[in-house]
Amino acid sequence: MNKINNLFVIAGLALAVPLQAADFPTKPVRFIVAFPPGSATDIVGRLYTNKLTEMWGHQVIADNRPGAGGTIAAAIAARATPDGYTLLMHSSGHTVNPTLYSKLPFDTLKDFVDIAPLAQQPNVLVTHPSSPHNTVQDVLKAAMAKPGAINFASAGVGAGTHLNLEKFKLMAKVDMTHVPYKGSAEALGDVVGGRVEFYFAPVSTMQSQLQAGKIRAIAVSTIKRSSVLPNVPTIAESGVPGFDFSLWFGIWAPTGVPAPVISRVATSVKAAGNDAAVKARLTSLGNEPMDMTPAQFAKFVREEIVSNATVMKAAGIKPQ
Repeated sequence: MNKINNLFVIAGLALAVPLQAADFPTKPVRFIVAFPPGSATDIVGRLYTNKLTEMWGHQVIADNRPGAGGTIAAAIAARATPDGYTLLMHSSGHTVNPTLYSKLPFDTLKDFVDIAPLAQQPNVLVTHPSSPHNTVQDVLKAAMAKPGAINFASAGVGAGTHLNLEKFKLMAKVDMTHVPYKGSAEALGDVVGGRVEFYFAPVSTMQSQLQAGKIRAIAVSTIKRSSVLPNVPTIAESGVPGFDFSLWFGIWAPTGVPAPVISRVATSVKAAGNDAAVKARLTSLGNEPMDMTPAQFAKFVREEIVSNATVMKAAGIKPQ
């Protein structure tokens, strides 16, 4: 009789897991956003949190916890109860930090489950409208004529905008001066103010300034032209063959979240990204879709960690 009862218990547990996943969520879900309101990660992320709120019938909260290149948010998410109700929304910077920081309060690979990418977008090489440099070739000629004299802003040491610059320097074989800021808004603000010459601005953060004539776009960082800036050439076609760099965004969960819940979130995120209104808004901000399974995303994340470490080592960026 005990054996029969045990079989019923095991069968009941087996049935309970998919039912729990199908019912998820039954209460509000919190996304810990690694960067401040108005950042590229936040702008893209809120399109998803708003749509998921509509799809799930429960509030999906964007909880911005910026600082230290996103490691503050990641640490909070890593320590969260692994039930799927606290998730991490981060950028490609999540794959930079294992090399950038000598000691992290979490293990990027062991303490997180890779769920889904959201979208990717180019950075745009921008300058002040009064700048005499109109093309990538103009920038390179000036850098070669006076090594170190050209100033480039970034959103901080190890930020995607910084790695974009370092990869550009390495592939173009030029020396430029890096000027780190606390974030993208500050960096772009000083380009607008004429206090720094260039910045690789995420396309979703610079369009209003571009339309207002406060900055000028020189080139985009991705291998293909941006759909929102079709007349702006790529760096690759402007004299640095093969150059390709993008800013991308994704969602992670703390290790231990049940696999059916991970699958449920991944499926919902994909459906949200395929929604016509969400897709149109993403495109209008210069984003390209990224469609991967959790397994494919996990492979991609690991490849990005290796790629970023290679650039940082070549650029001589020391762990902090």
